[in-house]
Amino acid sequence: MAQIIKTDFSDCPQIAQDFLFYMMTIKGRSVRTVEAYHVDLRLYFRYLKCIKVLRSFSDDIESLRCDDLDPNIILSASLSDAYAYLHYLQQQRDNSAATRSRKVSALKSFYKYLNTKTTLLKENPLKDLEVPSLKKSMPKYLTLEQSIQLLSVVDGPHRARDYCIITLLLNCGMRLSELVGINLQDIREDTIKLLGKGNKERIIYINQACKTAIEDYLRVRETPIKEADKHALLLSGRNTRLTGRRVEQIVEENLKKAGLSGMGFSPHKLRHTAATLMYQHGNVDIRVLKELLGHANLGTTEIYTHVSNEQLEKAATASPLSDMKPVRKKKIDSED
Repeated sequence: MAQIIKTDFSDCPQIAQDFLFYMMTIKGRSVRTVEAYHVDLRLYFRYLKCIKVLRSFSDDIESLRCDDLDPNIILSASLSDAYAYLHYLQQQRDNSAATRSRKVSALKSFYKYLNTKTTLLKENPLKDLEVPSLKKSMPKYLTLEQSIQLLSVVDGPHRARDYCIITLLLNCGMRLSELVGINLQDIREDTIKLLGKGNKERIIYINQACKTAIEDYLRVRETPIKEADKHALLLSGRNTRLTGRRVEQIVEENLKKAGLSGMGFSPHKLRHTAATLMYQHGNVDIRVLKELLGHANLGTTEIYTHVSNEQLEKAATASPLSDMKPVRKKKIDSED
């Protein structure tokens, strides 16, 4: 039986409710993504109510009702209003650039919808709204030696399952949600079908290490009691579909045994590791890496293409001018 997901956007104006259901049903955005839009837009509407209606900020803006906000106030908002809102988020709520960037994305999507999918807006007032610049940081990942060490310590009553989990994460670069969502019928010889962000499916190829790990686990995998879990690849000790939280615990337990605990590693960092090792040691093209990881934009994949100091050193010495030596002029003695 499919899970029934309850959604309630009634605390927002009707035009926002229409947008949220549009994003979920027509655009196929995940419930988590739409709920994030819901929360971000609701705060924006409360802000508009404060500055346009109440003419002052509420001490408890989080509890301020906004479903009764006049739609014309939303439709008449300007680019200046949006930038003032971002200033408020930064100064009054101490939101990081990443948080503000997410909220900008929600606003731009909402006003683009109003402009292109309805007759409410002839011009999009926020089409030129810029996203706050984000500080690009190097992704954290395990080295090849650390990855081998992590795999070597996996043990215990569920060794085959846990080894399969870590092998898939380190080799395939799949997301945590994709891993726990794998069903038995998704595995076909040397491929696995994954359900990624926005309910987008993709097929990835698996290497021999992954195939062996899956085969070893399937030999000891028990049959689930619940009908809803009978197709799940990964099962808990109670024979129910393994949760993302339990996978996080399994990874942390083995990181600790490998002496890698407390270093900021997680299942998502193992995704970073898989992409990094493929790029550094497998010479995988960035466009291929993009498809493998299920990224919508190539720019997202580029965070994985950081290179090691050894590669940087090799690049420096690869220059055809690296062996050039200065030409020293001979000193000419002056004639008597």
